[in-house]
Amino acid sequence: MTLPFPEPTSAVDSRAEVFLGYLDYFRSVLVTKLQALPESEVRRSRLASGWTPIELLKHLTQVELRWLEWGFEGQEVAEPWADQRDGRWFVAPEVSLAALVADLRAQAARSRAVVEAHDLAEVGRPGARWDGADPATLERILFHLVQEYARHLGHLDVVCEIAGGPVGE
Repeated sequence: MTLPFPEPTSAVDSRAEVFLGYLDYFRSVLVTKLQALPESEVRRSRLASGWTPIELLKHLTQVELRWLEWGFEGQEVAEPWADQRDGRWFVAPEVSLAALVADLRAQAARSRAVVEAHDLAEVGRPGARWDGADPATLERILFHLVQEYARHLGHLDVVCEIAGGPVGE
């Protein structure tokens, strides 16, 4: 079930809660749309780029891991690019939509814990994620994650429309 849109006029306790509210909302839209698609469409590409809706789900889960745990906190991550194989998104055929939804929810909880444990102005730890650049602040990372979700949900909306699935918010 999709969470209500985080209206700009809704009161929140902090800027961090604004980011967390939008991320929670976008995750819920993603899951709702994917679960409403016919099973035959979840692993089917409708676009020239070749990605599938289930691959998008895994990609967005890994994006959060890469930016918040591996990047910002500088944690060791065994496979930060586990959503990719041979330069493109990949999900093994035996991996189910339900398993990836559970992974997204677990990642959401870890992401929330990272955000709640730090100030938005805090700068991330240096590490491999930054590829030699100076680490970003938590606020900049969260802004990036919000735009990543918004952009990809727009892509998914097009795919759902072509596939006869739910569109819009």
